[in-house]
Amino acid sequence: MPARAPLLDELQWRGLLHQQTDGLAAHLVKGPVTAYCGFDPTAPSLHVGNLVPVMGLVHLQRAGHRPIALVGGGTALIGDPSGKSAERPLIGADEVAANSAALREQLGRFLDFSGAKGALMRDNAEWLGEVRAVTFLRDVGKHFTVNYMLAKESVQARLESGISFAEFSYMLLQAYDFLWLFRREGATLQLGASDQWGNITAGTELIRRAAGGEAHGLTLPLLTTTSGKKFGKSEAGAVWLDATRTSPYRFYQFWVNTDDADAGRLLRMFTLLPRGDAVELERALTKAPHEREAQKALAHEVTTRVHGADAARVAESVSRVIFDKKTDPSAIGDDVYATLTAEIPCVRSAAAKDGELSVLDVLEGAFGLSRSAGRKLVQQGGVTVNGEKVAAAALTVPRAKAVRGRWFLVRKGGRDIALAELS
Repeated sequence: MPARAPLLDELQWRGLLHQQTDGLAAHLVKGPVTAYCGFDPTAPSLHVGNLVPVMGLVHLQRAGHRPIALVGGGTALIGDPSGKSAERPLIGADEVAANSAALREQLGRFLDFSGAKGALMRDNAEWLGEVRAVTFLRDVGKHFTVNYMLAKESVQARLESGISFAEFSYMLLQAYDFLWLFRREGATLQLGASDQWGNITAGTELIRRAAGGEAHGLTLPLLTTTSGKKFGKSEAGAVWLDATRTSPYRFYQFWVNTDDADAGRLLRMFTLLPRGDAVELERALTKAPHEREAQKALAHEVTTRVHGADAARVAESVSRVIFDKKTDPSAIGDDVYATLTAEIPCVRSAAAKDGELSVLDVLEGAFGLSRSAGRKLVQQGGVTVNGEKVAAAALTVPRAKAVRGRWFLVRKGGRDIALAELS
């Protein structure tokens, strides 16, 4: 009976296993292995789609193996054709270096780099920048036929539209990465997304031919939602791990808004919750989908991992303030109010005489209502300030009712909310 590897069992249960080379299970049970996964530094941040291979490395380390996070500072200067219908625009070395540094910091939130057996971070610019063309062609290129390279799916998909020699050669550079890490770090396994299978197997073949060694590959799925939408995209575009590109609140909301049909699957994939807890949350979702317990747990776990416990707490609080009309404004901390100023319409120094809040100023500044439309809305009982309905004849609210003399939460109807801040 074939040997079973705890890592493969865990990845299988969590929906993170797509393909593997023959003999990988037996290789893993022999003892701890060193494995690597590459990350493309063509942007200054990872996005949530990158979390699939990141979680692969996390589970690998938890299973007792040693992960290497490889930043492609060298290969990014060429561009990977995998999954692309056209040539990538080239970016400069300085931009690649800056992006690589940002990615290294983000990956440090998931992997333990401490100790003699801790994870490693490497940048292939270290060795690819030193490679001489003739040496590379002799030591790497001679092991691959053009027919072998043409047969790869990433190349086949581009033959009709055209592929440059630079991108055509990309798989050789990635194969050389694997060989370099095999020789220098003892890496015998490469992880990657499913569209990297051709590049990964080119590396295992190079190690076999050039070094007489055994190496393996494992791919993880490219994700789409059940509706066919590309995972990692919101209506505003990509969802980034960088807080300056996607705020922790928006990041939290991305996960909370997960469709019921996807919640259980993503909970297993992107959290480290024990199996029993994950299964129980899936059952709770089936019994009471309106409670969205699975989505809340998913959002809390991933936001905490990426942005920290304090940011996750504030994001959860901001979400409650916006969507729960029963929230007590006086119980909201100043850090939550400060975050709200960036997430909902905010009108500052909206003061009338004697420092009172001008309701019409807020309705105009936050929602674009004319003075007459705002007055009519107040008269119809459609405006509340700090949880209290504004009287029909009242167009101002005393400063004494501001939270800590500063904050007013203003709701228009049942769905629209704004913040007024008095200086």
